[in-house]
Amino acid sequence: MSRTKALLIVHHSMTGGTRQMAEAALAGASAETKVEARLLRAAEAGPADVLAADGYIFGTPENLAAMSGQLKDFFDRCYYPVLDQVNGRPYASLICAGSDGQNAARQIERIATGWRLKPVAEPLIVCTHAQTPEAILAAKRIGADDLARCAALGEAMAAGLALGVF
Repeated sequence: MSRTKALLIVHHSMTGGTRQMAEAALAGASAETKVEARLLRAAEAGPADVLAADGYIFGTPENLAAMSGQLKDFFDRCYYPVLDQVNGRPYASLICAGSDGQNAARQIERIATGWRLKPVAEPLIVCTHAQTPEAILAAKRIGADDLARCAALGEAMAAGLALGVF
C-alpha cells in the first residue's frame, strides 16, 4: 500500500481574496482521499512543512505589482534550507490581482525554478480590478466561477499526486 501524499497550500491574504481562493483549492483537494491537503498562512509555514509535502500551491495577492511581502518572507526563510531536497515536485500558483498579476506570477515562477519545482498549471490569476486606494484596501469577495476554478486546481493537483502523474 502506498503512503498518503501531501499537498501544501501556502498563502498570504490582506483583504481576504487570496484566502478565499486558497480555501477553495483546499476544498477541491480534500475530495481526493489519498492526499492530505494542508492550508498554512505564509507566516506560519516553514522548511519542515515544505519538506513534508509532495506538491505545492502558492497563493498571494498582487501587491505593488509583486507577490506579497509575507509570501516573499516564506520563500526567504525556506529557500536555502530545502534547496536540492524538493527537486521535481509539482507546484501551481493562485494570485488575487488588482491588475494583471503577471509580475507576481513571474516572481513565484523564478523561485520555483530555483527550487527545481515542476509547474503543472498556468498561474491562476483572479483580477478584482481594484485600482483606487479604497478598492485596494477593501475586503474582497471572490465570485463563484473563480472559486470553482480554484477548487478545480486543488482537485487536479491532489488527483495528480494520488495517481503519481506528477
